[in-house]
Amino acid sequence: MKKVNRTTYYIVFSALVLTLVVFVVVYIGVSGRLKTKKELLNYKNASASLVLSEDGILLGKFYFENRTNIPFNLIPKSLIDALIATEDIRFFEHKGNDAKSFFRVLVKSILMNKRSSGGGSTITQQLAKNMFGRINKGLFPVFKSKISEVIMARRLEKVFSKEEILTLYLNTVSFGENLYGVEAASARFFNKSTSLLKIEESAVLIGMLKANTFFNPRLHPENAKSRRNVVIDQMEKYKYLDTKVADSLSGLPLVIDYKRSLSAGIAEYFLVQARNETDEILKNLGPGEGRKWDLERDGLVITTTINFSLQNYAVASFREHLSGMQKRLYEQYQSSSGKKILDQVAVSEMKRLDLEGRADEKRIQELFDWSGTYTDSITVADSLKKSLTILHAGLMAMDPAGGGVKAWVGGIDFKTQPYDQVMARRQLASVFKPVIYSAALEDGYEPCQYLDNDSVTLSGFEDWSPENFDHSFGGKYSLSGALTHSMNIPTFSLYLEIGFDRVNSMWNDMGFSFTLQNTPSLSMGTAEASIKEVATAYSSIANGGYRIKPWCIRSIKTPEGEIIYSNETTPEKVSIMSERSSQLMSAMLQKAIREGTGVSMGNIYGVDFPLAGKTGTSQDYADAWFAAFNPMLVIVARAGASSRAIHFNNGSYGSGSALALPLVALTLKKVKQDPLLKEKLITCFPDLSPELADALDCPDFKEKNLFDRIIDIFEKDKKDYEGNGRKVERTVKSIFKKLFKKRD
Repeated sequence: MKKVNRTTYYIVFSALVLTLVVFVVVYIGVSGRLKTKKELLNYKNASASLVLSEDGILLGKFYFENRTNIPFNLIPKSLIDALIATEDIRFFEHKGNDAKSFFRVLVKSILMNKRSSGGGSTITQQLAKNMFGRINKGLFPVFKSKISEVIMARRLEKVFSKEEILTLYLNTVSFGENLYGVEAASARFFNKSTSLLKIEESAVLIGMLKANTFFNPRLHPENAKSRRNVVIDQMEKYKYLDTKVADSLSGLPLVIDYKRSLSAGIAEYFLVQARNETDEILKNLGPGEGRKWDLERDGLVITTTINFSLQNYAVASFREHLSGMQKRLYEQYQSSSGKKILDQVAVSEMKRLDLEGRADEKRIQELFDWSGTYTDSITVADSLKKSLTILHAGLMAMDPAGGGVKAWVGGIDFKTQPYDQVMARRQLASVFKPVIYSAALEDGYEPCQYLDNDSVTLSGFEDWSPENFDHSFGGKYSLSGALTHSMNIPTFSLYLEIGFDRVNSMWNDMGFSFTLQNTPSLSMGTAEASIKEVATAYSSIANGGYRIKPWCIRSIKTPEGEIIYSNETTPEKVSIMSERSSQLMSAMLQKAIREGTGVSMGNIYGVDFPLAGKTGTSQDYADAWFAAFNPMLVIVARAGASSRAIHFNNGSYGSGSALALPLVALTLKKVKQDPLLKEKLITCFPDLSPELADALDCPDFKEKNLFDRIIDIFEKDKKDYEGNGRKVERTVKSIFKKLFKKRD
């Protein structure tokens, strides 16, 4: 018995001596982590910056730690009661430390290595740990951390009131999933603000503090419910709840309203662009605007130009349309011929990526599917094949008059497919044609001038020949008719007449970055551009002839509401074509929607408000485009696989009108059903003057008359191709055929 008492005495004595030594060492600053009272007063949580739509709805956050601070007056009493009852019942009595609990942990946990002795840290000590972390190196790091927390807890109690300590604690504590603070946790697990939490919901969150993964209500609902009931029992034990209420709450099922992380929201691609623009704005703020701001820590409130409803409608349209089209593409490449093509493309890609030796290597990978992403063990070769057959798409909408971005959908799934399709540069196909026609109008051409639709072969270009989509030729098309029906041969004839330089000049003026190549196929849209660039170019047609740069940040405020940046002025406009040319182009493209390749907007999708637009389908259906606009909105979409070798094998699925147009049509159909949004985004085109209306009043197509055919007989069969010195040879088998050929 004496031996046991002596052992106990030595343990207690050793603990006291060790505590005293470490206390002195830590206090005099050997640990290098104690904070002065002044530093404690100046402490500020890293607070996430909020990104809002133009109508004030949260789109996302920029954060070092996912945290949104909340003041004490918005914290419900039930949450405070649950915290006190569970974590520190003597909180309002002690001055930062609970000696009884501390020495219990000191002796049992540290000296006797028992893990079941309890935490022992007060809320104030836990706050000190949350604010400044723990020591993880040197001699007795855990013990030194405990002593440091004791000292800092005493200082915190002298600097802050009990209410302030509780507020700081609830704004710093971790809830797992990279969530810090109760407001972020409440939004994640219950999709509501902390102030609206019910008692049982408060108990769930407080219960998570013991082990935020093990008691996570999404991952381990049974554990979370059991722990919630422990918290409720503690609240009853300490008279925060009466027995009847506690029993009733304990019997409730666990119900959460889990809101997925912001990386799975509706604007994740846009947030990357918003961040880039915000960083640039903050970097360029002059000294008069105050201190240097940290986007991840300072809790700024950033209001963007995005319209939340339009963004939401666009995202919904992607799911509605692309899920079915993706299934069709998968089925195409599951056929015997499709598998053969896919295997060939995959082998080529494996070689290009230097992965041939790893083809059969298996790895666990998160895979995208419209029914939900999933994790699977898959070979490198199979992973590549699946990736190759994924249909990607992007959509951007902007205000053509002011330049503000109204919607930005950069892809199908940010987590597994993070590359932003709005910024991807792909072959334009017929979406390029308005560049040629705008250049022609600026050069003095009129919508009712007629263009040859004769078959042409270029002998200097491996007998390349432009071909209309419907394989027709012969006769003549007006400029307006050729653009309306997207006729390739007349467009090529126009390109030959106005020349590369004028087209190149208009291309650059419209804001495209790709360097054009002076080749005949350019007229068919072999140039490349991004969705953003196309939206910018078409805005110049919609707004009267001005190039305007897209932008997305409307204002930036401090957490206190002080405005540090505001974009109230219209960005600089650059005139690139006359108002007359832009009105004529707009009228011709309206006709393309009413009568041409965009006719399904009205007769299939019921989008019957005024629109102008153009479809585009690149060679072999590799990329599908659709661009539409009215005076208040430009909206552009593109869809296609990542490799041009993978595509639909027919126009019923792969054309611009079948694959890209529905993304815009379904979005605008939802706008039509939203009267307030329709009024905000859709308006009529201005009436044309009598002179402009007359300039458009002519048939789209006419057969050549006898005079035209006689002229054709004597027309030179070879022409110089401007800039290349090559010859354009019109292939005509006989004068007889030349005189009497008919349009197919």
